[in-house]
Amino acid sequence: MILNAALAPLLAVFLVAVGAVERAFAQSLVADLSAHEIAITAGFSGTELLLFGATEGDGDVIVVVRGPNATMNVRRKSRVLGIWINTESMRFHEVPSFYRVASSKPIDQITTAGMRQRLQIGIDAVRARPARETSPERLAEFRGGLIRNKVRDQLWDDAPAQVNFLGPKLFRTTIKFPPNVPTGNYMVEVFLVKDGREVGGQTTPMRVKKTGIGATIYDFAHQRAALYGLVAVLVAVVAGWSASAAFRRG
Repeated sequence: MILNAALAPLLAVFLVAVGAVERAFAQSLVADLSAHEIAITAGFSGTELLLFGATEGDGDVIVVVRGPNATMNVRRKSRVLGIWINTESMRFHEVPSFYRVASSKPIDQITTAGMRQRLQIGIDAVRARPARETSPERLAEFRGGLIRNKVRDQLWDDAPAQVNFLGPKLFRTTIKFPPNVPTGNYMVEVFLVKDGREVGGQTTPMRVKKTGIGATIYDFAHQRAALYGLVAVLVAVVAGWSASAAFRRG
């Protein structure tokens, strides 16, 4: 009885905590993709995937798609003696190679600045860690260059896509992937947001991979780089010799 009396307050605190967690996540969602793998073939020209789902309560939906992290170099050119050359550079680690956002309402209307930074919602909130410490001004300049390069290559999108509700609970959106989409493992995060905080969420993995003869050549080039280089040189020599022979006969 003494033991039970001692545990009673702890049990009460535990039950209150469980109830609070259950209430906080009572409004959740489920979502899925029309396909969980994108196959890149020789004639790949980009594709689209459908993301669809349903909510169990009121709120807005935000979708964030991230590709595999990579190291990126950003270079700045300057004119020296009339010639434009690279004069400065900055390396960033853990940069998403692909990034997309979609939302049912404008992001700044349904989230707080802290939430956007914590969940990396919007390209201004994407984390990109510089390889070396630098001044805030220089970091902002090169980070801006990184964003411009990614947007130009269609790998990041600075304009969030639209999440459409089909009735009060069903939603859908389309995720576009360009022809130069990087291969690797992707994460698709879906958040249910209400009153400036997330009340539900789900993470779904997907994959982009090369298939066919292109995949064979790609794997060969990366796994046996020296041999691939030798074969490339031999092919170039044979092609040059064949062209020269055909020209002499002509």
